[in-house]
Amino acid sequence: MGMMAKMRGLAPAFIITVGALFVLFMVISDSNVLEALGGRTNNVGSVNGEDISYQEFVNAVDQQRENQKKQTGKEVDEQDMEQLRDQVWDALVTQKLLAEQIDKFGITVPDEEIKEIILGENPPEFLKQNFIDSTGNFNRQVYEQALFDPRNKEALLQAEEFVRQNRLNEKLQSLVLASVVVSEADIKNKFNEQNLKLKVQYALVDLSLYPDSIIKFNDNDLRKYYNENLDKYKNQAQRKLQYVLFSNQPSADDSATIKRNLEIVADKFKKDTASFKSYVEIYSTVPYSKDTMALNAFTPEVTDLFSKTAPGNVIGPVATPEGYVIYKLAAIVPSNETLAKASHILINNMGSDEKNLEEANKVYAQLIAGTNFEKIAREKSGDPGSGSKGGDLGWFGKGAMVPEFEKAVFRGVVGVVQRPVKTNFGYHIIKVTAKSNSKYVIEKIVNPVQTSASTIDANYNSAQDFTYVSEKNGLEKEAKLMNYKVHETSPFVKETYSIPGIGVNKRLVDFAFENGLNKVSEVYKVTNGYVVCRISEVINEGAKPFEEVKSLIQPLVIREKKYVLAKDYAAKLKIQVGNDLFKAKTLNQKLIVDTTGQFSPNGSIPNIGRDHAFIDAAVKIELNKVSNPVKGFRGQFLLKVTERSSFDSAAYSIQRNLLRDQLFQEKRSMYVNQWLEKLKKDADIEDKRYVFFGR
Repeated sequence: MGMMAKMRGLAPAFIITVGALFVLFMVISDSNVLEALGGRTNNVGSVNGEDISYQEFVNAVDQQRENQKKQTGKEVDEQDMEQLRDQVWDALVTQKLLAEQIDKFGITVPDEEIKEIILGENPPEFLKQNFIDSTGNFNRQVYEQALFDPRNKEALLQAEEFVRQNRLNEKLQSLVLASVVVSEADIKNKFNEQNLKLKVQYALVDLSLYPDSIIKFNDNDLRKYYNENLDKYKNQAQRKLQYVLFSNQPSADDSATIKRNLEIVADKFKKDTASFKSYVEIYSTVPYSKDTMALNAFTPEVTDLFSKTAPGNVIGPVATPEGYVIYKLAAIVPSNETLAKASHILINNMGSDEKNLEEANKVYAQLIAGTNFEKIAREKSGDPGSGSKGGDLGWFGKGAMVPEFEKAVFRGVVGVVQRPVKTNFGYHIIKVTAKSNSKYVIEKIVNPVQTSASTIDANYNSAQDFTYVSEKNGLEKEAKLMNYKVHETSPFVKETYSIPGIGVNKRLVDFAFENGLNKVSEVYKVTNGYVVCRISEVINEGAKPFEEVKSLIQPLVIREKKYVLAKDYAAKLKIQVGNDLFKAKTLNQKLIVDTTGQFSPNGSIPNIGRDHAFIDAAVKIELNKVSNPVKGFRGQFLLKVTERSSFDSAAYSIQRNLLRDQLFQEKRSMYVNQWLEKLKKDADIEDKRYVFFGR
């Protein structure tokens, strides 16, 4: 492709390359497309009074859908569209809020600044990448020719607008982050976390030394803990929903329609002289290919049909995991791999190996005497998967089964019932039903079974009928009468993104928190169909009742009392050992007394793990002195720091700027995220997408 053509095709390249939030600035426009709907709103929502039009939203969704298709090579299916719309909505809301802040602070980007960015020494990457030659060098001459070519005016205007929006946001971010600082103390702490080296002797009074049975406590202790730790037991307001799902799965009619349509195609092909490939190109959802495959790649129905079909013929349509398929058997070719088809009866539930073998021999004798193999497999096999199919395991190659079973099959004679073979699963009576050294060259027309509009409409109508009668008579009662399954969510909060078991639906979350107990909902669209809900539980904000959490508090109180006992013992032990911690082991063999290997504050302590209290104490306590008791995760420690490296000023000077930049980036990211969340929380955001998209 020539450089000029590349320039004219830049607009979609911007979006694919840069992605992120600023993509949406490229696709926003005004439209009166819905005025013909007789007064119906033209807006899908608003942010602080600024409308987001239907067309603006749809343009952004379509653009993002196209981006995803280019990135993945696949169309975005309807099941994923709801999530994509949510992502685009969130990005649009963010963009509106940022634009509001840009206007509030009077931030501008003059045309001259845009010109300097595009024509400067280092142009934006999304423009520059299209003018890299075969040696990897940027061809500035061709780049500038493309910029000033009148035919590229539209692409250049879009590039300028994109750069402008990007620069506006950079300036806003700089303004917002002006208050973010990294102090010298912050940098030194970070340096010490990574570079300080410590070695510590320790004696651990482990909590496990005190059995639960010796710990005395009463309700007063539990209530005291509860009152002192109320924050741990505070509930956010929560709701639970009972719901009936009307799933948009393909119906029997949908399946029958696909099959019937392909039957017509198959009949037409049999009477036609056109190539099968031409039919694939017209009727198949899967591109044409000619594949050579072994029998174990097909369903049992397909392999049975192949056994009765000569090369050149077509079979089907046949139901497969792909959907309904018409196969053309182009050829049968030799294969170096042998496949086998076998059936088995597994005996493994008689209580002992001897009894299993005894039963297996009895079954074998019955089969040799002429009893039907399939019948016995259904009645007695311990393998429910194959047992329900008369013992049939289908086609398989070497390596698919355990060695003992595989050896018996591939050495076995077709049609002969074998004596019981033992594996770690039990005893198997095996019958090899076929073997093959062939592969099948096939072409195929594939039509997946998809949910039709009529099925979706029928589901919606059923849901509408159900919500009507449920409002009058109760959801559970009507569900029982209609034989609908009632599900229930776990508790969820108002800020939830996805309702447990149901999925993403902000309007349904709003319904749950804006209505009282037992209220039955209207029909809501969800990812896999429609739901009708009832508010089954209202959990108000506040501390959970003491009685509700009493059983959870008890082990915590016991643990705290153990810490007290361990601390008292550790304090006495410190007096007894003086400055020699290893003396503790001679006083009590149950104590853990050891020396750590060398470790850094941001690392893990050898033999102990990541114990923050231990590390903090080791950094601060006096060198070569036994500490007071330190409350660690496992118990109470006495510590003696025997090595602590000095502050390395030279290394600090080398690493300082890098550490500062890392800390600054961490703080910037955290601050920007918090700032954006606060903007959204304080904003007046109205979401009316459900008017257009049914949710």
